Amino acid sequence: MTLSSPAPGPAPAEAAAWRQSLGLLWRDKFAFAAVLFLILVAFAACFGPWLLGPAATKINLLARNAPPMSTQLGWLYVLGADSLGRSILARIIVGAQNTMMLAGCAVVASLLIGSLLGFVAGYRNDWTSGVILRLADILMSFPSLLLAMIVLYVLTPGVANVIVVLAITRIPIYLRTTRAEVLEIRERTFVVAARVMGASPWRIVWKHVRPTVTPTLVTIATLEFAFVMLSESSLSFLGLGIQAPEFTWGAMVAQGQSYLGTAWWVAFWPGLAITLTAMSLNLLANWVRIATDPVQRWRLETRSPTHG
Repeated sequence: MTLSSPAPGPAPAEAAAWRQSLGLLWRDKFAFAAVLFLILVAFAACFGPWLLGPAATKINLLARNAPPMSTQLGWLYVLGADSLGRSILARIIVGAQNTMMLAGCAVVASLLIGSLLGFVAGYRNDWTSGVILRLADILMSFPSLLLAMIVLYVLTPGVANVIVVLAITRIPIYLRTTRAEVLEIRERTFVVAARVMGASPWRIVWKHVRPTVTPTLVTIATLEFAFVMLSESSLSFLGLGIQAPEFTWGAMVAQGQSYLGTAWWVAFWPGLAITLTAMSLNLLANWVRIATDPVQRWRLETRSPTHG
């Protein structure tokens, strides 16, 4: 009687692909530093309210507009305090959750809706495609931030309305990109062969077209995350974003604008957090674009010491 072989572990090909991706990331030091910073932001967004929630809303009038490095007040005041004596460091860590949640939900919603409409408009060549494109033209005829301001001025500013408005304004980006990619991919040999063999349009799109379009959409979504986050910060700066007692980094910048001459740190630190996060996302998107493109991948591979 033969003994049964143990259950196979992870596929060697997948493990090798992960190791290769990590190696390519390590060779691009700027992208690697960006990933580390984004991991730190994600950790703050997940656990910040649980760890420092009370400290972010605790009012201490004795520490009003305390400058950075006010160590006598405790380590939480290393970045200073705002006009109500609340720790800026604690508010940045706790505010990361709302900032990332708003931008993340808006990006995911616009990505799903825009790519779905793009697949339909690209694969179908009938009146449906025309209607979808006309809707996209209507949305793109308005500046996205202006459209968001008008809608939020009419509606009640809040978390749900901000997410919906930001998602709607970014749908045309994914729609037109997906449609352009599908129009080119649907004429390739492997798609034509699948169609001749009797594959349904749904199967062709899901099994053959979607995997080819996904890397482009992921890169765009990474860039759009930074843009949506900046848009939300602009709306909060104008008073049309998330409302008190909730707050985001943009709302913190808006609250500190009145103290730029006397307490610059109130607006500077959350503004720096927005800038670093947007920069990190751009660096990561650039790395993803190069790493997933076989034509440009050599730029990362030649940075290895083994390639001379």
